[in-house]
Amino acid sequence: MSLTTRSVLDAGLNSLNEKILQMSSLTDAMIKKAMDSLYARDLSMASQVSADDQVVNDLRYAIEDEALQILATQQPMASDLRRVIAAIHLAVELERIGDHASGIARLVERMEDEEVIESLHKLPKMAKRARLMVRTGVDAYIDCDSELAISMIGKDDKIDRQYRKLFQETLNEMRDDDYIRRATFLLWVGHDLERIGDRATNIAERVIFMTTGRHVEYLDNID
Repeated sequence: MSLTTRSVLDAGLNSLNEKILQMSSLTDAMIKKAMDSLYARDLSMASQVSADDQVVNDLRYAIEDEALQILATQQPMASDLRRVIAAIHLAVELERIGDHASGIARLVERMEDEEVIESLHKLPKMAKRARLMVRTGVDAYIDCDSELAISMIGKDDKIDRQYRKLFQETLNEMRDDDYIRRATFLLWVGHDLERIGDRATNIAERVIFMTTGRHVEYLDNID
């Protein structure tokens, strides 16, 4: 590959990185705003999340277009090819993470007339863990850090356990008929956070393949 060709390819890869970082930052802010709007019952903040979702969608398609342009014109090989393909996968996962944040925001709108839900204290740790997982996965992509991605894989088990605990405790509280509707909304929020953790794990697995050329199930150092 000539220096000129390498320079053009590197510029394209850097552009993908910038858009992935922009998308990641926006989805992280969406999760935070969605949860803050839930705690405060702030419908205005919830509506901002829905507006941001369209920006995330646009970024996804911009990343896919750029990636396809690189594939068609630069014909990258080996690790460069895996990196371009990974960018497409990350864009899809981040777009769906934005969808989960929007789902939480829409629940806030539906809960406008509901009484305060005391069990909301169970959710902040789940939200914090989900956001950290997404940021870690994207950092691993940007830095081509397979060890960071590998270290994150097991963290999804913790958020799964948190969701199962939330589910069981909320079911117990549903013995109060007046609480059933509110508790159902709470479980939906927990499910969205759990799915964000799953999406972050997908990102980490894609980074591992990008950097090693091997799928997670074939790596000896992953339990």
